[in-house]
Order: sequence, then structure tokens, then C-alpha cells
Amino acid sequence: MKSKQIISIDASLLQAKQEAQQENWSEVVYYLQNSPIFATKSSFPQTDNQEQELAVELALATLIKGEFQQKWDIAKVFPFMEVKIIAPLITLIEDAAIDTETKWFAARSLGNFSEQTVVIALAQLIQNTQDSDLVAIAAKSLVNIGNPAIEVLIALAKKPESRLIAAKSLAHIRLAPALPTLLELVKDNNPEIRLLAIEALGSFHQPEIPPVLIEALKDTHSKVRKEAVIALGFCPDLCSTLNLVECLQPLLYDLNPDVSRQTALSLARMNHPRAVKALNEALESQYSSLDLKFNLIKALAWSNLNSALHCLQDAIKKEDESIRREIIIALGRIRKPELKPQAFTILEEFWYSFSSNELDFESKKALATALGELKAIEGKDILLQLSGDREKIVRLYAVSSLKKLFPKN
Repeated sequence: MKSKQIISIDASLLQAKQEAQQENWSEVVYYLQNSPIFATKSSFPQTDNQEQELAVELALATLIKGEFQQKWDIAKVFPFMEVKIIAPLITLIEDAAIDTETKWFAARSLGNFSEQTVVIALAQLIQNTQDSDLVAIAAKSLVNIGNPAIEVLIALAKKPESRLIAAKSLAHIRLAPALPTLLELVKDNNPEIRLLAIEALGSFHQPEIPPVLIEALKDTHSKVRKEAVIALGFCPDLCSTLNLVECLQPLLYDLNPDVSRQTALSLARMNHPRAVKALNEALESQYSSLDLKFNLIKALAWSNLNSALHCLQDAIKKEDESIRREIIIALGRIRKPELKPQAFTILEEFWYSFSSNELDFESKKALATALGELKAIEGKDILLQLSGDREKIVRLYAVSSLKKLFPKN
């Protein structure tokens, strides 16, 4: 292993060039990192232009052709190269022929520079790529650039031709100085821009944001409404103050099923009796689809309130088999310890309100599983009965749950 030593610029670059010709990229990294050209921040700018260009060429070759660790190591010299390296790195992230890993390192390295061209290039990468890792690293680089990046993106947001690119970038970096612009973008004619703005605003906690989210519940575009529902679902502390249940409840009946499903989940997060009442009313409604009812059942179970389990207790007595089965499954997934006895009681009442022959085998399977998941020792008698069922699959599920309750037997 070579000892760390400073060698002359000419010698170090010459040796690095020779190693590059042999594609010994680890050696190229070594000679470049230990060259006087990168000794200090001021060394590179004071070096002869021809030597600068050779160093850039060698570093880029290593980034493109080297292995991961070699790419990682060579990227450490890029900040020393300043403006010399910016254009080549931008070219890399824009080149469709360059592999994702190399683009990732190039985008990461660009976060060291606050030039407008860098901000625009990173914003365009966020706009154009489908790769989530590249989007994430481009956003992180914009965050590293900080306020200079925000200023450029705000300026871009004011121009119709670049507003979407700016909106995507601002939505990903979510820095406080971007808030006024995001609030403006909520009013844009383009629903994609409104969606990005609402999604980003959900990450902020300023008092002016919830009223904007509530207004977005009336948006003509379903994806915007859904995003507003999601964001408000994380504001349970404002449930009473802003009457969030009353704001969200109409969207349980939204024509778009994704919106109605998400509304059920957000209401469950309110952890409020009025939310339980709204969910139950939708569950009892003849206008609710079967799929929505399944989601309403899950939401009631997730509410973690006694009143929600009472609603499920009423529903299991009067709904059809598919709904009853979904309720059984939901009750088995109750995790709040103080609610588990109530969940077991509902299941016990359900079992003894039917003869074994009246229940389909899917419901009996679900019941056996639920009792095991609840760790309901009191359910032993029911499980023993199910273990003697005429259907083999029911017997297997019952025995499996008995083993969970009594593992040593």
C-alpha cells in the first residue's frame, strides 16, 4: 500500500493519467487526492489551466467508469474544482446514456454549488426523472444549497413556462422560505401544480395552512381533494377548533372512491366521537359501496374508541356475510390492550348468536384467526368447537390459534 505523501502537481497528474489508461481507478483517486492541486481550497484556482482541465478529465472518467467506492472517493475533490466541474456534472445528469449511479453522485456533488445553472439543472432532474433515488438526491442537493436555491425556484415559479418545474422542486425540498410561494401555487389553474403545493403544505405547521387545506377539499380535481384530506388527517389536534369532522364528512360520499377511502382513514385519525359518528353513518348508508364499507370498518377499528367498537357490534348483527367477515378481521387486529376485551365480547356474542352450520367457512376461518390474534384465552371454548368443524381448513386455523394461546400444550 502506498504511503500518503505529497508529490508535485506535474508528477501526480501524470501518474494519475497513466493509471487511468490502465483503468486503475483506485490509483487515479489516490494520486488526485494526494496532489498539491487539491491541498487547499485556493490551490486549484492557482494551478495552470491545462493541469486543471486534466484533473477534471481524470476525475470525471473515474466517476463514470469507477466502482461505487471509487465514485464516492473521487467526488470528494469536486468541491475544490469549483466552476470548472459544474458544467460537466450538469452534462452527466442530463445525459440519458449515463447510468443512474453516476447521475446520483453527480447530482449529489452539485449540491456544493449555488449557481443558478445548478439549481435549474437539479430542478429539471426532479421534473424529468422517474427514479425516486435521483429525485431524492436532487432535492437534498437543493436543500444543501439553501436560500440561493429557493430564490431561483421562486423566480421560476413566477414564469408560466417554468412554474411546474419550480413547483415540483419546492414541493420536494419544503423549506420555510418557500411557504409564501407554495400558498400562491395552490391557486394555480394547473391541477398538477395545485396538487404539488397541497402535498408540500401538509408538511408545514403554520396556522395559515389548515384553512387552505380545508378550502382545497372543494377542489374540482379529485387528486387535490385527496391530498388535502391526507394532510388534514394529520391535524387531529385541530379537530374541534376547525370542525374538521364536519369539513371531512361530505367527502365520505365523494364520487371518487380514492377520496372517500382516504377520508375514512383521516377521520379515524381524528380519534374523536364525532368522527366515529360520521363513519358509522356512512357504514349504515345504502349509498356506500361495498369497498367503502370495508374501509369504514377498518377506520372504525383504527379509531381506538369504545364508541367505534359499539358501532361494529351493531353492524355485525345486521350486515351480510362479507361485511360481517370484514368486521371479524378488523376486531382481531385491535391492538389497544384496554379494547381487546370488548373486541372479544363482540366476537363471542357473534359466535353464539349463530349455529355453526349457519356460518360460512370463511367467517369461521376469520373468527379463529381473530381470536388467536387477540390472544383471547377466554376464546378457548370457541376455538375447540371450531377445531372440530367439518371443514378441514377451519380446523387448521382453529388449531393454529390454540397453539398461539397455549404454546406449551
